[in-house]
This record gives sequence, C-alpha cells and structure tokens, in this order.
Amino acid sequence: MTFPLEAFSAVSSAHPWTYVVFGGIGVAFGYTLESAGFGDSRKLAAQFYFKELTVLKVMFTAIVVAMTLLFGAVGLGLIDFSQVWVNPTYLGSGVLGGLIMGVGFIIGGFCPTTSLAAASTGKIDGMMFMLGGFVGAFLFGETEGYFDHWYNDAGHYGRLTLDQVFGLSAPTLVLIFVVMALFMFWGAEQLERIVGGKDQSREPRLRKVGAVGLLGMAVAVLAIGSPSLEGRYQRLTFKRSEAITQADGTVQTLPHVYSADEMLSKRLVFISPAEAFKVRYQQEIKPVYLDVRSEADYNLYHLADAINVPLDQLAAAVPDMLTEPAANTVFIAISNDEQAAIKAWKLLVANKVPNVYILDGGVNHWIATFGTQDAGLHPSATAGDDQLRYVFAAALGDRYASCSPSPMKFEELDYQPRIVLQLKRDKSGGGCG
Repeated sequence: MTFPLEAFSAVSSAHPWTYVVFGGIGVAFGYTLESAGFGDSRKLAAQFYFKELTVLKVMFTAIVVAMTLLFGAVGLGLIDFSQVWVNPTYLGSGVLGGLIMGVGFIIGGFCPTTSLAAASTGKIDGMMFMLGGFVGAFLFGETEGYFDHWYNDAGHYGRLTLDQVFGLSAPTLVLIFVVMALFMFWGAEQLERIVGGKDQSREPRLRKVGAVGLLGMAVAVLAIGSPSLEGRYQRLTFKRSEAITQADGTVQTLPHVYSADEMLSKRLVFISPAEAFKVRYQQEIKPVYLDVRSEADYNLYHLADAINVPLDQLAAAVPDMLTEPAANTVFIAISNDEQAAIKAWKLLVANKVPNVYILDGGVNHWIATFGTQDAGLHPSATAGDDQLRYVFAAALGDRYASCSPSPMKFEELDYQPRIVLQLKRDKSGGGCG
C-alpha cells in the first residue's frame, strides 16, 4: 500500500512542518530495519534455509498490525478506505516480477529497501545490490515498450482486494490473517529451533503479550464491523462555490461545503439534457451515460453510447468505476424520470465514485427536449412514477434520431453548467518494506 506523491506535495506545501514528521518517520523506519538486522544479507538470506526467520516475523507483524489499525479506524469512521491508494492488480507481470525479485533476494541477500538500509551503514554488498537495482530499472525502462501490451493487460483486475476475492468482510479477514500470522510465528520459531538450533528461551517474553494484544485488537475490529453504506453516505461532503451578496450589494463567490442530501435538495448534481448532450463534444470531459433502467426499457429507447447497468447490478460495477476511468470521466446516471437515478447516485457517491451526476428529468425529459419530431414516439397518458411517458412504435434502442441529436441543429441550447470535475489521484509506485 502506497500513497500518491500528489497528496504528499499538497500536504507538505500547506504545512511545511510536516517535512519534519515525514523525515522522522523515515528515520524511524530505517532504524527499525537496522535494529531488526535487515542490513545484514546473511541474516536475510538465512530465512530461505529456515535457520533465521526474523524477516517473516517482522514483516508479517507490520502487515497485520497495520491492517488491524487501518480497518479499526475505517470501522470507527476515521478513515475512508476508498481514499487509500491500493496498487492495481496485474497478475501476469506481478507473478513474473515476484519470481525475479525472489531469485534476486536469494542470490543477493537483499530486497530494494533493505539494500538501502545496508548501504546507508557502509556495507559494500548493499551498495552493489542497490546499484544493480538502478541498472535493472534502467534496462526495464529501455525495453518496456517491447512487452508493454502484456505487461499492462495480462491478468489486469484493477483495484482488487481480498474481501472482494473471497466474499468476506474486511474485519473478518483481519481476524483470519491475525490468527494465521500468529500460527506462522509459532511455526517459524519451531523451525528456527529445529533447523537453526536457536535457543527460544532467550527470546523476549513480551512477544506473547503482544500476540494476545494483537488478537484482542482483531476481535475488536470484528466487533466494530465496517461502516454501512448509509453511514458513509451521511458523512459525505461536497465543495461548491456559492454566490454571496455582501452588505454593500456586491456579489462574492465563496467556497461552500454541502452534505449529500443538500446536493440533492438544491439540485446541484442534476444536469439538464442540454448539458448532458453538450459534454459529448467537450474534450476536457469524458461522459459515461449510465442507464440504470431495466433491460426492457433500455431496449425500447436509450441514449447513444449509453451503458445499461440495472440498479440491482450497479454495486458489482463499483470497483471498475473506481479504477478504470480517466481523471476527467463523468458518470451521468439515467432513469426514466429521476427516482432510480437518485438511488444510483447515492450508491455510487457513498462508494466514493467521483464525478457522478443525474440526468435532470431522465429519459422523459431528454425526449421532450430532442425528440419532438421523432417518428414513432407518441406521448402516453397512463405512465406512472419513473416510467416512460411515451409509446414506441418499435424497440429500436438507440436508432431513434433523438438518441444522438445533431450538434448543428441544437447548437444554441442554453443551460446552467453543473459539472465540476473532481480530479482523481494518480497512482504511485511501490516496493518491498
């Protein structure tokens, strides 16, 4: 798990004293590595011979402690997990890269981070390993174009986490991993005693207290659970500019924070058919028309390029919507009127999908705006709530003229712009340690 440099720079520029905090964390991390013996290639390589398993114990301790604290904070509402960067899964290149790094670890006795720790204390083997890493990075950069397609596409699953893979809640997985780690620690000590002849009586007794404490924390995380979708929705806030009339009569535009319900009640997320039509031709915006109606209504009539994801299937599409789109992607939820689209908006924004809007008046308003002269469309007087108010001569899908209006014919449409791009963070690289 890594954090984007963009966020690092934003925080640092706003609060320069944070450099001291970041520097302190770096020094503490390096000190921890050196104290654990990770600057010694012999100690690191010994794990592959089951004589010295300190690496496994230290790294898994870091993993399960961080996992427990993270999802405890998520359950208490202190951290939004969707805003924590998770490296996308590239299974093919990940497996091959893991094999290369594993072989290099066995031969050289270091991983990239531990080689830096060794080099910083003057160890020549650490310096040579670090130099080899730079050479390897250079060669990769010079040759990556020859296998770019495979590197980026083989087994690409986007943001994929184990709760999605196994269908279990994150707190349940935390408890499972803590129990598994504690069992591995016990097994590692038995291997060190049997294979390495290590005297376990000299190990710190406090490690048992730590193990009990960690298990207790994992149970507490399970008891706290994950925040509900409704809970996440209620905590949402949106920043928008608001025109304020001053005492002297002048109008000043100031930033204002709205709750999710206020965004709906003030209709700040409803975009007119005119705006939804115009953004198709704006280079700075990439619209995705998300039709959340039933397949039957979609087949009768839908906007050109609209993607049909019925409301009851929308939750399963959220992971792809979080990772796949470009930074300027805007999702426009569409229903016959607005009811289903409002439910879709609530679901998506509660899951932190950025740039989600609702088509004002839905398909019915779109047809009223663009389909007045469309042959085969006739108003219906019997339509209920969130139903089509038109009778269709045939189920033509997007083959009606109004599904893709002519930009020349409707060039003069006026509308009040509502779309405010919320730019996504870019990914950052990661490494071991």
